[in-house]
Order: sequence, then C-alpha cells, then structure tokens
Amino acid sequence: MREKFSFHPVVWALLIGTVFARGASYMALPFLALYLSNSHEIHPIWIGITIGLSPLMGTIGGFIGGYISDRYGREKVMLITVFVWGLVYFGFSQASHIGIFMALNALNGLCRSFFEPSSQALMADLTSKDKRKRVFSLRYMAINLGASVGPILGVYVAQFSSTLPFLFTGIMYIIYGITLAVMFNRFSTTNTSPILKQSMVDALIIAWKDKTLLVFIIGGILVNVGYSQVDSNLPQYIQNSFSNGVVLFAKLIALNAILVIILQIPLSLVSEKWPVLRVMILGSVLFAIGFASFGYATTMVGMMVAMGIVTIGEIFIFPSTSVFIDQIAPEDRKGTYFGAGQFRSIGNFTGPIPGGWLLQDYGGKLLFSVIGVVILCSILFYATGARNIQKQV
Repeated sequence: MREKFSFHPVVWALLIGTVFARGASYMALPFLALYLSNSHEIHPIWIGITIGLSPLMGTIGGFIGGYISDRYGREKVMLITVFVWGLVYFGFSQASHIGIFMALNALNGLCRSFFEPSSQALMADLTSKDKRKRVFSLRYMAINLGASVGPILGVYVAQFSSTLPFLFTGIMYIIYGITLAVMFNRFSTTNTSPILKQSMVDALIIAWKDKTLLVFIIGGILVNVGYSQVDSNLPQYIQNSFSNGVVLFAKLIALNAILVIILQIPLSLVSEKWPVLRVMILGSVLFAIGFASFGYATTMVGMMVAMGIVTIGEIFIFPSTSVFIDQIAPEDRKGTYFGAGQFRSIGNFTGPIPGGWLLQDYGGKLLFSVIGVVILCSILFYATGARNIQKQV
C-alpha cells in the first residue's frame, strides 16, 4: 500500500495544499453574492455579472496559463499566480465599489485558470505514468475535502466579521505560496519536461487540429452542461417541489462531498486498469441516469439515491479527464493541453441558461430528462476519441 501512494514530495505538497487552499476559498466564494448584497447593497444583476466573470475568465485564461507554463516553467507560473491570488482575496475584504469587485473576481478566475493547468502538468511531470490516475484521483478527493469543510468554517468565521473569510483565505494562499517556494527550492522539479519553443498562436493551432482533444472538449462541455444544474436549477427545483427544500438540498450537497471522500480511492483503484475513456463513458452513463432521476424522484430518499448515482459518475469522470489529457498531450505541451481542456467550462456558464428556461416553462421532469439525454450525447464524442487513439496505436 505504501508503494501505491509513493509520490514525489512536491506532489504531496500540492495535494495537501489543495485541501487547505480550496477549503479556504470555499470559506469565502460561496458567500460572495450574499456579501455583495448584504454588506454593499449591490443590485442582483451586477452581482450575477460579477459572479459570472470568474468562470468566463477561467475559460479564456486556461489555455494561456498552460502555454506559459510550457514555455517558461511550471514553478514560475504557479508561484506568481498563488501570491497574486492571495492579494485578490485581501482585495475582496477591502473593496467597496462594484467595478473593483468585478475586476477582482475576473482576476480570481484568471489565477485559477493559470494555476490549475500548471499544477496538473507538474504532477504529471513528477509522477510515473502508472501512478498518474491515482494522483489525479487524490487531487479530486482533496478538492472535495476542502469544499466540504470550507463553507462550514466560512459560516463560523463570518459571525465575527463579514470580511474575515476573505482575509483568512488570502493568508492561506500566501502560506501556500511560501510552502511551494520552499519545496521547489529543496526538491528538484526542473528539467522534467521539454521547454516549448512554439509561439502561442502556433500552439493553439496545433491543439485545435488535434481531433482527439477537440472531441474530448465537446464531450466535456456536454457533461458540464449537466453538472452546472447542481448549483443553478437543482436547488430551485427542490425548493419548489419539496417541503424544507433548502434543508434537503444542503443534505444532498453534504452527501455528495461525503461519498466522494469515502469512495474516491477505492473506485480509483478498481478502475485505474481500465482504459480511461471507458471509465469516462461509464461515468457519463451514471451521470445521465442520476440527473434524469432527479426529475422523477418524489421523496427525500429518492433524491439521495439520485445524488449517489451522480456522485459515482462524478468520481469516474472528473479525475479521468486529467488522465486522458495527460495521455494524449505531447511532453512539451502538457500545460497547453491541460489549459485547452479548460474550454470544457463553457458548459458551466451556458448550462444554467437553457436549464432555467426549461424549468420555468416545462418543469423539472422535462428539464432533467433533457439533461440526461445531453449527457448521454457526450458518449458519442468520447467513443470517437477512443477510436482516434486506437488508430494512433
């Protein structure tokens, strides 16, 4: 068992740091809309625009950040980004004008889009191929562990001051940056991958011409259209369809986080020998079944079963996306490919719009049935990607 989880010290630093950094950010970001409304009395439309800027900039910036990490080195990009990230949260605590909040949240999304492809590429650089799926599964578990603890801490800390969660998050990112600087200085991470010599435009053209990457991104967009309903239309549907709907939704989110933490490692160990696209196809099928079930469940138990199915699908799909990109990316363009993979986030900020229309005009059954079909369509693209890989072998 020790051999199964024997990774480079920097990889462990990134995994442990992910728990604390994500936990800190989840102390603040879920409450940003309430903070803007209650503390600054900002109009809901401007709040919506402000919140939406982060995923929008993340989608745009992912490719740029990944390319820069290939061209100039992962460590430089990660260190600069994480310290800027800390300053962003300090800025949230001091800002008072909506324009500043918009700029800060746009920068927040940009920092995430720079840091994540670089850190995933570095994890791949420092890990043998047979252990990379395990590393990415642990990374996903670390994200969910932080996400499950962070909001609880945020509620507690905010009782003392509404700005305190943002200050605390900023401090955590600065500590994370100092820790990474020490680890990079102590343990060698250089010369782990070739330095990319191409211009950004050339790199984008080459990535765009990679049909396997392209169909993967399209499939990921469809999956994310479905998953975006969890934060947008699912809570509205539950609130209108169940008594104590807010409590039920909170229980479903807690169940999701707990199941990810409990099942991530065992399911990863079971599936790591399967072809990665087969794992993603299985996850898409479970996703489709789970989301369709939301529209037909009439009891709390039924909704929890549906969330359980969705969660198992999530465990199969999301860590596997990192493994898949790692497998198809050339050694000198891993950051670029991980960054290009961020285009899947298009589904995250487009999905709620047609979903809200379907919920409003046709109800939850049709909404979640359509979502199930949309997710199933991703299988066609994943299967195409699998055939492309087989042709290359």
